[in-house]
Amino acid sequence: MVLVRVLYASEHHSTQEIASRIGARLRIHGHHVDVRELASALGGQGLPRADAFVMGSAVHDGAWLPTAEAAVRVGAEGLREQPVWMFSVGMSAALPGLLRLLADRAVQPHVAALVDVVRPREHRRFSGVIRREHLDRKGAVLFRLLGCRYGDHRDWAAVEAWADDIARQLTALPARGPAD
Repeated sequence: MVLVRVLYASEHHSTQEIASRIGARLRIHGHHVDVRELASALGGQGLPRADAFVMGSAVHDGAWLPTAEAAVRVGAEGLREQPVWMFSVGMSAALPGLLRLLADRAVQPHVAALVDVVRPREHRRFSGVIRREHLDRKGAVLFRLLGCRYGDHRDWAAVEAWADDIARQLTALPARGPAD
């Protein structure tokens, strides 16, 4: 089995919990997994040793969190030489019907540019948790006017299925074993 670093950036813990679930699924398949915050994992000392990476961030205003984006750009050269999967966590499932459909199909230029820098095997979008306290006053008014729904919109079956698919792809990689 291989050593996988699951790295995340999360403001309200929703993305962190998705990263933890991905890590747990990869462990079920026998892989060695380290789940940690992305900026600290890539900051200062360069890219940590791993056979593969799964990286994700919350998306605010159509972009990964600034610390996550900066960390990925710093490590981009090394990441392009590794098997990498990326995921973004937004709020499209909180949107009503047609708006959700449009949001699911929309290209987020900042995220797309970051994905283009890393060139992962796959980039997946998930919905997260949105609560009133996550929004400022103006955002809460707009959220209500659009008919959006607060709540936990994570699709755990989709997260687990994606992690299982990654695990299957990882079995073809040469193993290095756990980190020192």
